[in-house]
Amino acid sequence: MSFVNDTFTKQKMMRTVLKALVLVLICSVYFNGLRVLLLTAVNIIFAFLTEYLFETKINKKKKVSEALLVTAILYTMTLPVSLPLWMSIVGIVFGVFFGKMVFGGFGKNVFNPAIVGRCFIYINFPEPLTIHWNLVPSLSDFPGGFAKWIFPSIDTVSTATPMLAFRNEGILPNIKDLLIGNVPGVIGESAKIVILLCAIYLIWKKVASWEIMAGCALGFTGLTLIFNLMGVESVPNPIIGMLTGGFILGAVFMATDPISAAKTVPGKWLYGIIIGVVTVIIRGFALFSGGVMFAILIGNTFAPIIDYTVRKTQKKKKSKEKEVAKA
Repeated sequence: MSFVNDTFTKQKMMRTVLKALVLVLICSVYFNGLRVLLLTAVNIIFAFLTEYLFETKINKKKKVSEALLVTAILYTMTLPVSLPLWMSIVGIVFGVFFGKMVFGGFGKNVFNPAIVGRCFIYINFPEPLTIHWNLVPSLSDFPGGFAKWIFPSIDTVSTATPMLAFRNEGILPNIKDLLIGNVPGVIGESAKIVILLCAIYLIWKKVASWEIMAGCALGFTGLTLIFNLMGVESVPNPIIGMLTGGFILGAVFMATDPISAAKTVPGKWLYGIIIGVVTVIIRGFALFSGGVMFAILIGNTFAPIIDYTVRKTQKKKKSKEKEVAKA
């Protein structure tokens, strides 16, 4: 405990998020095998080393933020369990350094560092990030991944994710399987019910913004329904869409990052809506089958502009109200 207190800057909000992520991590191990723990441990170690070296050598600080633990775990949740360790290391180091430290460290980053790292390896190593996936056990196969390294062996089993299956063959996945997690995909995609429970917990603890989550769902559902009415075949119905491609994971844990997200209440709604809308557009018309990670980065880009505009508008409104009151 002394090592933790001496090494990490205590951040109550981040500890609350970590408690929620532990549940997601446990569920992910069941569906993906014990290698999830190895990936998580390696990513935490290299995230720590990257931030520690930067803080001690550049900023002359003796501690690192507990937020890097959240970053490392979230980054791991966006990966396929079979990803080579060296690729995972490249991504987390890039994400922490270029997504966080170059801006000055915790509290100053414009973009979500976990998403920055994931996007970097997605672009540079597309095949292991988009093609090779493991099948997952059903809940009746307990203890599932707790008793296996990878469940089942990634060397002998490879299949398409629900997003790719729909995009390439028009096959719609079973909603029950999507909710339970009986589908191939990234590590964190197998814990949707748990993630939704975590969303309730984070909102209750006032750690994550429900406005952003609701905005993401509203923007996604609204544009999806419009495309559905127009007969656009590349866009599935909103329920299937939100349950695939890591949308729920991104909306609950990544879009709500308090540093890179919008801060004002109207801004949070608009920020969330932008993420939902952009996700649908990328999925339906771009080369990428996913899209939520790019949508969050675009949302991060506009967040400061949105907040600036909202605050300026509110200030003008208050000034006019004062003038009317004086008259």
